[in-house]
Amino acid sequence: MTHSRLTIVPCTLSEANEYVRQYHRHHKPLRVGLYFALAVADDAGRVRGVAMVGRCCSQYLEDGFTAEVRRVATDGCENACSALYAACWRVAKNLGWRRLITYTLPAEGGASLRGAGWTLVGKRGGGTWATGRPRVDMHPTQMKLRWEVTV
Repeated sequence: MTHSRLTIVPCTLSEANEYVRQYHRHHKPLRVGLYFALAVADDAGRVRGVAMVGRCCSQYLEDGFTAEVRRVATDGCENACSALYAACWRVAKNLGWRRLITYTLPAEGGASLRGAGWTLVGKRGGGTWATGRPRVDMHPTQMKLRWEVTV
C-alpha cells in the first residue's frame, strides 16, 4: 500500500466550515471565535482534512495564552488528524500561545493526539448548555476528555 505525502496548507474560515459541514461526525461549523484554520492536502492537492483553532469554550481557560482546537474533520485519510494537530500547535506556538487544548469524546481513542505529542489531562465538562434559557442540545453532552500541549 502506498501512502500519500500530506502537506499543511492554508484555508479560509468558509472553506474550513464547508469541510466541517460535510465531514464532522457530531459538530456544526463554527460561527465565531476563530483564530485560524488549516487544511491538510495529499500529493494530488486534494484537501483531506481541516482544523480550526479559536477561543476556549470555557471562560475559565481564557487567560490570554491558551487557545483551543475547536474542530478537526477529515475524510478518513491516514495520519491527517495527527498532521493537523501537530500543525495547529506549531502555528499557535509561533503566534505566542503557550497552551493549546482540545476535547474528544471518550469513545474516540486519542491516537492522533498522542501521535502529535499531546497529553491527556483528564475528564472534563459534560452536560447541557441550557442553563439560562431553554435550548436544544445539538452536540454530545457526555463528559469529554481534555488534551493539551504546552510550551
